[in-house]
Amino acid sequence: MTAYGGRPDQARRDAITVEIGYALFSAAFAAAVLFGAVAGPALLFDLPDTLERVLIRLGLGMAPVLFAARVISVLTRFHQHTAQQTTQPSQPGRTNPDS
Repeated sequence: MTAYGGRPDQARRDAITVEIGYALFSAAFAAAVLFGAVAGPALLFDLPDTLERVLIRLGLGMAPVLFAARVISVLTRFHQHTAQQTTQPSQPGRTNPDS
């Protein structure tokens, strides 16, 4: 999937762009759901002040961690998938393309 000089061609750049977008949007969605699940009760119900602060701070602390973990896992999985595709021999069963 490389063109002249080892630079990625347009299809590879498009695949990378789509994968980065997917990683960011899915991570943002997962972080928002986690924040809503943890801090939501504190925002919706009349809870004691200490419990409200704990839940909101816990949600604010966990959401960025989940966001980063999701982005890293998606992009790592994509990198591993593309690395497997490029290391396969061009002709199955042969170790050298000139054989």
